Amino acid sequence: MGKKTEYCGRCAMSSVVDAVSSEQSDEERERRDPFRGSRIEIDEAELRAVSPAAWLAGLKSRLDTLATRLAYGR
Repeated sequence: MGKKTEYCGRCAMSSVVDAVSSEQSDEERERRDPFRGSRIEIDEAELRAVSPAAWLAGLKSRLDTLATRLAYGR
């Protein structure tokens, strides 16, 4: 079986796991595999609901719109 790769940006973690587990047995590597099982993913709506960065981006956008209206009378 070929090496599994992640599509979610965990490349650095994959490199660290490979380096640390290089001297472990196959059984030990399988037991401690951080990519084992389901992926940890949430949809965009859930992320925006709990992410302060998303809240601030939305607030910035609304403030920019308000400032533009005030400045240009639109």
